[in-house]
Amino acid sequence: MNICQWTESWARLQPDKTALVFDESKISYSEFNKRIRVTATFLKQNFAVREGERIAFLGENSPTMLVLLLACARLGAIFVPLNLRLEVPEYAYVLKDSGAKLLFCDERYLETGKSASHSAGDITISVIGKQFEEASDGLAEESGKIHEGSAAPLLIVYTSGTTGRPKGAVLSHEAIICNAKNSVFMHQMTKDDIIFTNLPMYHVGGLNVQTIPAFSVGATVILHPRFDVEATIRVINESEPTLMVLVPTLMDAVMQNGAWADLDFSSLRAVTTGSTMVPISLLDAYLKRGVPVIQLYGSTETGPIAIHQIIEEAWTSRGSTGRPAIMCDIRIVNELGADLGVDQKGEIMVRGGNLFSCYWNNMEGTREVVTEEWFHTGDIGHIDRNGLYYVDGRAKDVIISGSENIYPAELERILDLSNELAEFTVVGKADEKWGEVPVVFAVPTEGADVTRESIERLFVGRIARFKHPHDVVFLSSLPRNPMGKVLKYKLTEMLQ
Repeated sequence: MNICQWTESWARLQPDKTALVFDESKISYSEFNKRIRVTATFLKQNFAVREGERIAFLGENSPTMLVLLLACARLGAIFVPLNLRLEVPEYAYVLKDSGAKLLFCDERYLETGKSASHSAGDITISVIGKQFEEASDGLAEESGKIHEGSAAPLLIVYTSGTTGRPKGAVLSHEAIICNAKNSVFMHQMTKDDIIFTNLPMYHVGGLNVQTIPAFSVGATVILHPRFDVEATIRVINESEPTLMVLVPTLMDAVMQNGAWADLDFSSLRAVTTGSTMVPISLLDAYLKRGVPVIQLYGSTETGPIAIHQIIEEAWTSRGSTGRPAIMCDIRIVNELGADLGVDQKGEIMVRGGNLFSCYWNNMEGTREVVTEEWFHTGDIGHIDRNGLYYVDGRAKDVIISGSENIYPAELERILDLSNELAEFTVVGKADEKWGEVPVVFAVPTEGADVTRESIERLFVGRIARFKHPHDVVFLSSLPRNPMGKVLKYKLTEMLQ
């Protein structure tokens, strides 16, 4: 199976159905599939792209980005989306590590792309936009045999690189297809759905949670170049989306907007969230408006969907991340690899067809995290008596204080009880007596009269004394990556 067969099929079965809405223009499935075929011809004739060669992309969300991905799929080439938040040396590293033959750039990123490609070696650059359209205009549609082999690599997504060099997780056609099956079940997705995508598609959250799965069922995708709160509110009010993904920071941005009280959520069947801890207060704000918020758990290496809630569980399992996806097996294990029981915290392990194949050019790194088909996520979680899974934090974030484990998520859930904090997180600090102690980093809400003492009082009677924070640091904002994850290593560096 090759994922470009989805658009081939829908172009035959529902040629006039809208596949994409972008910048107020609609692209039908027949037109979408034609663009994919023509672009495949363009890649072959102009750049002699062959099976297995890597094609990088630097730009915002656009139909061209999706067309390039699916044209690569058709030819058996590998698509490498680049994170827009990087600097030139980081781009150069990814281009060199992936061995990219070709880099497509939005015009606004052309100079950055030139600098990065020059540092990485001789990489051909092509600009998307009018020049790209003119170059492919008049070319015949690629009608040759579609590349076969579900195990063939299709996508290399570089991890956020919060520690050390980023690693390129290789996702095959099979992995993306299995992830799509997980998504379709999770969202009860059908061809009648209207998916709203404004998360960056250089990340699996924007690309694989709903966007690519939508094409597997013939649904419509409303695509925005980036997240913009005003534009998001207009789409919700006017375009009747049925499903969308918002990470917690973006959920909060919508909620804080003055239009929140009058937002028309009637078309939305669910908002999907994840990527980091989701405050209960944020979930409740949406639930009170009648909007089911369903959580998912996963990573770049899992495609990403590994554990998720379903819509019916949004109200009954708040705070949980749900149950294993239909294409996944999940284990919670201790340090020796033994399975743990109810309410026992251990590392989350994932097995399934949606898993990445390897880290590109890094078999040693692959072997460190994959054992007998099981992926070691490095995350800590537990399962309750009802079979619901909870994520308690990263294994590397565990604070070992006086031989006792302290999980930051335990403290962060208590901090969520305060109305005086806009943002917060907990990290460990080296301590001569205890080894490590927890420290709170907090961003006060505007006008709040919050103090270290008022924060410390939150923990009295709610959590064991040894878990109480030893210090509170106030900031104007927390450092985050593009998907909203707090960069805890930066806060650790600040403490040092």
